[in-house]
Amino acid sequence: MALVPSNLEWSLPVPSVKELSIQRPETLPPRYLRDDVDYPITAPNSDPSFSISLIDMAKLANPEFQESELQKLHTACKDWGVFQLLNHGVSNDLLSNMKKQIHDFFNLPLQEKQRYAQKPGSLEGHGQAFVVSEEQKLEWCDMIYLKTLPIRNRNMSFWPYDPQEFRVTLESYSEDMRRVTVSVLRFMAMALGIEAQKFSEAFQDGKYNVRMNCYPACPQPERVIGISPHADNTGITLLLDCGDTPGLQFLKDGHWVFAEPIADAIVVNTGHIIEMMSNGIYKAPVHRAVVNRWKERLSIVTFCYPNIDANIGPVEELIKTASPALYKTLTNAEYFNIFFNQKLDGIPFIEMLKI
Repeated sequence: MALVPSNLEWSLPVPSVKELSIQRPETLPPRYLRDDVDYPITAPNSDPSFSISLIDMAKLANPEFQESELQKLHTACKDWGVFQLLNHGVSNDLLSNMKKQIHDFFNLPLQEKQRYAQKPGSLEGHGQAFVVSEEQKLEWCDMIYLKTLPIRNRNMSFWPYDPQEFRVTLESYSEDMRRVTVSVLRFMAMALGIEAQKFSEAFQDGKYNVRMNCYPACPQPERVIGISPHADNTGITLLLDCGDTPGLQFLKDGHWVFAEPIADAIVVNTGHIIEMMSNGIYKAPVHRAVVNRWKERLSIVTFCYPNIDANIGPVEELIKTASPALYKTLTNAEYFNIFFNQKLDGIPFIEMLKI
């Protein structure tokens, strides 16, 4: 069979899983059912070596604790590619309000949510992501995907008016996620022993998109996936869980490990862009979302990218005789052209970027 481009810049319309779950079916349509979910989960979460690190941003900024916290950050990024960020400076009130807006949006009648439905040729809006054929298996997730920063990238026709405070809350939340991103990338560079701005400077005026996810309760969680296993094409990705239902998992040494929800913590994972910039020292982890038989799960994910003029490749200070460049240096346009036109042939995206 001939290989075809994956057409990842758009998605076919599919039924809402929220609406399907409201009907309380005992069994699901075949397009949702899989035989490769690897469920139930058997990761040894009681083993400390299988726990995702907690990183305290207040300690990273405090000279008294900075050195030890930078070492923790380095180990987390090198060994896992993910950590949970505490004391990040985003107010609890803003986080609570953002969670409320997401909850209220997904509880709107379907007819109201369809006012913001995805349009042909675009991922933005309410629907599902990366549905490129009528035959592929579907994920158990409704989402709304929005471009937030820079402001010129926004298509406000997809930004809901209802809930009433949705727009103003997302505006404030997006600015804070940019601030957190720039700070985290400065500390990641410092943890590698290079100048703090080497990662962060391209993200100060970078591109930020959000995806708000709704994973309804599912009658057959052992045969359904919320989001399929993947690694991110971002610099870094920030995730806020909107409740205490676990669902996000990272693949570590052959085991799926939950990122257990911690109130108001932000889950930070490395994407392929930082993997390239760090010359492979920090790798983008494979992760997925599983679903729950009894409980709905909501989350908001911020995808963080460098500005359009940035080149993407190993930082010069990390290229040495003993560790030559592993990845190409690409323009922003070249990088995303490879991503959006990759073929569905099983070759990981990151392998296409290696020298």
